[in-house]
Amino acid sequence: MNDPIKPENFPERLVWYSMVYIYGFYLLGAIYIVGSVLGVILGLYVGLKWWLQTEATPEAEKIKIHWLIWVWIIGMAMMQMALIIGHLDFDLPTSTIIKSSIGWLKGWAALALYPLAGCLPIRPRLIYRAVCVICLQTLLISPLLIIAPLLHFPEILYVSPLKAVGGPGTTFFDVSFYEVDFDGSIRQRLFTPWGPALGFVANIYFVLALKEKNKKWRWFGIIGSLYLAQICKSRLAIVSLILTPIFTFCLARLSRPFTLMVLGIGSTITGIMAPWLFNLLDTVMRKFTEARSESSRVRTTLKQIAGYRWETEAPIWGHGIVESGPHVVEYMPIGSHHTWYGLLFVKGIVGFYALAIPMVLSLFLLLIKAQRYAVAEAGLAVLFILFLYTFGENLEILAYLYWPGLIIMGLGFYASGDRPDYQ
Repeated sequence: MNDPIKPENFPERLVWYSMVYIYGFYLLGAIYIVGSVLGVILGLYVGLKWWLQTEATPEAEKIKIHWLIWVWIIGMAMMQMALIIGHLDFDLPTSTIIKSSIGWLKGWAALALYPLAGCLPIRPRLIYRAVCVICLQTLLISPLLIIAPLLHFPEILYVSPLKAVGGPGTTFFDVSFYEVDFDGSIRQRLFTPWGPALGFVANIYFVLALKEKNKKWRWFGIIGSLYLAQICKSRLAIVSLILTPIFTFCLARLSRPFTLMVLGIGSTITGIMAPWLFNLLDTVMRKFTEARSESSRVRTTLKQIAGYRWETEAPIWGHGIVESGPHVVEYMPIGSHHTWYGLLFVKGIVGFYALAIPMVLSLFLLLIKAQRYAVAEAGLAVLFILFLYTFGENLEILAYLYWPGLIIMGLGFYASGDRPDYQ
């Protein structure tokens, strides 16, 4: 514990205090605002530094924007273009275009702005430590989370007046002790808008906590993130917790002969046992669905509606906005609970590829850099989690929560021997 880490410059102070004061912001109902505005501030800071630098600026202080960051910027700009054209195609009013554009800035734009911050002098270990601090804070309040439903405390203590600034819904400004699910079971969502979102954040925290150098802080981070993943009662959270470390560990060591030997032996054994493995996979998937059958039904129906309406009504640019579904899906927005179907419905095939292309290119770059650099391995783990959660959540709406992982991903793009403090 006697290993203090303190922010040393303006962007580090922004990142550090935005993270370690998360429960304070939660009580104020300000997490959505902080997470949405911080990316814009960091992006403007990068732009200002880039504009003001001259030939006399020391090489170490110069802003150099990685080519892959430009791919993300272009991809997210295409999201905005699809949004505008979709609105125009369906004769939506100008006021709706403005409102949706603000939503784009707080959502999809964040997927480019936070990785862009990777060119700033932000040390990865500062983010790893901040994650562990959050996890320790969570463990300290865990007794209250356990007794709240037992003593029949109200699910929602209050809704912050900050909801007046606007957002996707009041759940983003709730201060909640717990929530009751479809089947009457108790689950936690804490500072997130719903339970599975807490599982998403828990997975990001877990892979970042694993990189913490201080053993005691690392254990606080690991135990705290596992606790978060457990209390949210999300199936995808558990699956991701199991798969992410395994896949990341193997992918980050593909250049090592031992790893290739193990994979070769493993592929041979897998081929021999294929029939049994397929039966096992089928059983696991069935149990996975049955564990929360009502939720699985709603998610499947939402995907079917989104896919059909995308293909038949707006295949290129999409519908421009989300729409409420019918009673059969509990009036949930069409395309929600699934990033790819959500993109197809709202932004068409253009939006689909605007995300798919940056993600695929990021995979290749981080895969190469992860063979040598720890921060690139962490970035690879974050990208893998994002990919998994595209099948269960809408990435853009939760970017204000998992943004520390996006910064680490951006730092992974820049990983090199010239930046030893940022590995």
